[in-house]
Amino acid sequence: MIQLYHGEGKGKTTAAVGGAVRAAGAGMQVVFGQFMKGNETAELAELKKIPNIDILRSDENFGFYFQMTEEQKKRLTDIHNQILEKMRQLAEQGKCDFLVMDELTYPINYNLIEKDPLYKFLEYNKDKIEIIITGRNPVPRLLELTDYDSEILCHKHPYERGIKARHGIEY
Repeated sequence: MIQLYHGEGKGKTTAAVGGAVRAAGAGMQVVFGQFMKGNETAELAELKKIPNIDILRSDENFGFYFQMTEEQKKRLTDIHNQILEKMRQLAEQGKCDFLVMDELTYPINYNLIEKDPLYKFLEYNKDKIEIIITGRNPVPRLLELTDYDSEILCHKHPYERGIKARHGIEY
């Protein structure tokens, strides 16, 4: 099935990490894919230690979308398409029982991934492997495909008081 965690609140990636750890603990082969992110985060340090979790992501940090040049957007689109292709291969080879597609809504919304292959992949695999998708503002097509739709709301956040993201808490 496909699980979707979206919204303005904190905890979308945290929910995906929890799902990945639970699945790995149950002996499943987990692929933890991240879109848009290239910087190191604390959760990756621990996920890398778990033998049946593979991580797919960019080695480059492009920053926020609004700061990217057209050349960087093109490069990131290529990277996202390569990540998706690797996910497809692993699923096809039976090397993925549980897939996380962290921050996938952004490449969809910003046209930083080929959508037809993405939707075909999701449609084909939704009854074969468990998939978690995270991000904000999911498009209607993505909502149609999901089996779980969990919206995380933000009622208060330290960022509103000028407190920056904290290592080990937000990243």
